[in-house]
Amino acid sequence: MITNIILIMLLTFASTTTEPIIPQPTSAAIDGEWRLLHENIGISPMHMQLLHNDKVVMFDRTDAGPSNISLPFQRCRHDPFDYMLPKDCTAHSILYDIWDNTFRPLSLRTDTWCSSGAVLADGTLVQTGGYNDGDHNVRTLVPCDDGTCDWVESSGYLTEPRWFSTNQLLPDGRVIIIGGRLQFSYEFYPTGSISFYNSSSFLVDFLKNTSDGVRENNFYPFVHLLPDGNLFMFVNVRSVVIDYKQNKVVKHLPPIPGDDPRNYPNSGSSVLLPLDENTLVEPEVMVCGGAPRHAFLDIKRDHIFARAVPTCGRIKPMDENPSWEMESMPIARVMGDMVILPNGDVIIINGAESGTAGWNNARDPVTRPVIYHPNGLPNTRFSVMQPGSRPRLYNSGAILVTDGRVLVSGSNPNPFYNFSNVEYPTELSLEAFLPPYLARENDAIRPEIVSLDGEVMEYKKPLVVTFTVLKYLKLSRVTVRIIAPSFTTHSLGMNQRMVVLKEVGNVSFVNGSFMQTYYNIEVVGPSTAEIAPPGYYLFYVIHAGIPSPGMWVKLQ
Repeated sequence: MITNIILIMLLTFASTTTEPIIPQPTSAAIDGEWRLLHENIGISPMHMQLLHNDKVVMFDRTDAGPSNISLPFQRCRHDPFDYMLPKDCTAHSILYDIWDNTFRPLSLRTDTWCSSGAVLADGTLVQTGGYNDGDHNVRTLVPCDDGTCDWVESSGYLTEPRWFSTNQLLPDGRVIIIGGRLQFSYEFYPTGSISFYNSSSFLVDFLKNTSDGVRENNFYPFVHLLPDGNLFMFVNVRSVVIDYKQNKVVKHLPPIPGDDPRNYPNSGSSVLLPLDENTLVEPEVMVCGGAPRHAFLDIKRDHIFARAVPTCGRIKPMDENPSWEMESMPIARVMGDMVILPNGDVIIINGAESGTAGWNNARDPVTRPVIYHPNGLPNTRFSVMQPGSRPRLYNSGAILVTDGRVLVSGSNPNPFYNFSNVEYPTELSLEAFLPPYLARENDAIRPEIVSLDGEVMEYKKPLVVTFTVLKYLKLSRVTVRIIAPSFTTHSLGMNQRMVVLKEVGNVSFVNGSFMQTYYNIEVVGPSTAEIAPPGYYLFYVIHAGIPSPGMWVKLQ
């Protein structure tokens, strides 16, 4: 039985809002600032993706009971396989506008619980798998600005059930879908065959060999596309480099020190650190947080919540003899989200200091984000930020949006939507964290992009960027960076990557006046699709460590 469920809000098809969002600089120059955007967005999202029209797709699962937002026009979902709500007139997905601070309901037909996703080169969001009658399905959403776009489902597209799987966009524009509960294989979207449906999947013994039996510890593998076209894959405590075209492991990497699993339910997080095309490109993967190997069983058997793992590890998988460089976070953390910021730093946000992922499995919420500075000296790379006021535990998430804020939502450590008589109620609010670079003290050195050579960027082709800044610091470096926004769920930002574009010469003065001065910088598009797969990217100019507001470019 579902208890203490809030009365469903009767919403029309029109978007819902509190007030428009006009990004304002913060005065928190050292430790950032939190802002509440909505107290109630109707759902508790466990999946989020920013689209190139500055809308964010958010969705939950369909079998957690009714949400707090109604489907428009009584377009109820009828699903005889849903043991909770065979008839459901509430929405479990919304589309949020980051500028207007509005949202509207979207319609899911089958269960998306613990699924995965990626954005294709044309900007279409592809979501794969889920639970129950949704585990073989693919759902797509094509961005629109007229309020008509919605999910389109393709039933039975996947060869295998994909629940807790990972997606990675490939250089040829396809998506590889890897793993899932008891699925030690991968397959592709689209299939590339004449038939609309998949004909086979490819087995990966590495996935099977990293399962810990009842604990499993190998859900949501950490997967990153490397510049040589192979895939880095981290599962449990082990990692390999895989040639997915040949279906073989080409390199075994050393286990991360400590023997503490980092994948669900022990749930650390991982990012591919920024790739800089101004130097010899050396990909480096970072893995942070997690839980001790015994933590999940300790909770189930003895109700003991072990302290989370406090370490991060960095490894260069393409080195001849890769090894892990370990360091300690200021705060131990499980279920943290790692988000690459426009200046190349990494924020680690959300999560708990004790326990694991899963329902009611965590204690001691970590409300303080930390920002990691990858190029800093060892033991000086972490900065602790201002705490938030709301626990963000299991099924919470965080993503970067265009203006440099970090959106934070979700947290439902309960089997159903539950708002009272539980230690950590279901969270329906939406917040933004503003990193220190958005502080008003940085306004004078904050660049602003005036123009690009079009909105399309081509591989290896030069691109002139015109920007303005009130106080240009001649001794500071100006860089141009692109970011592929992540599909975020369960502490994993799939497809997230940053590339620092190659510079051609120095910044040049164009013209100016007493009020405004203009500068040009010429850069070159990414060298290969392995460095940056085709698609839409956020584009930033960085001056003195402060990023401009972002704009969108299409790489092709």
